[in-house]
Amino acid sequence: QVQLVESGGGLVQPGGSLRLSCAATGSIFRINRMAWYRQAPGKQRDMVAFMTRGGSTDYGASVKGRFTISRDNGKNTVYLQMNSLEPEDTAVYYCNAWHVEGTKTYDIWGRGTQVTVSS
Repeated sequence: QVQLVESGGGLVQPGGSLRLSCAATGSIFRINRMAWYRQAPGKQRDMVAFMTRGGSTDYGASVKGRFTISRDNGKNTVYLQMNSLEPEDTAVYYCNAWHVEGTKTYDIWGRGTQVTVSS
């Protein structure tokens, strides 16, 4: 089985930065898209950013210009650099990956890491 392990969350002041990491472990065949989602209390889970294996990216409107997604295919790891953080960015951040085994694609989720932006 493939698991995703997130790290890097925490408490930061408004205007600060954090870098999240997510590493895929286990019996990995091929991971295509990797992404970050977030969910604030009482709200739905929203896509923050994704990156294809080939390097194409897309971002949620609220984080464009502030967050940057990157990945290391050799390490099956995805990163999220978050700058100019705002209190509205407070949420649990989840890593997501599309794991391909033959003709099947499995949607894998991490357990989440808390990001709190507060003075």
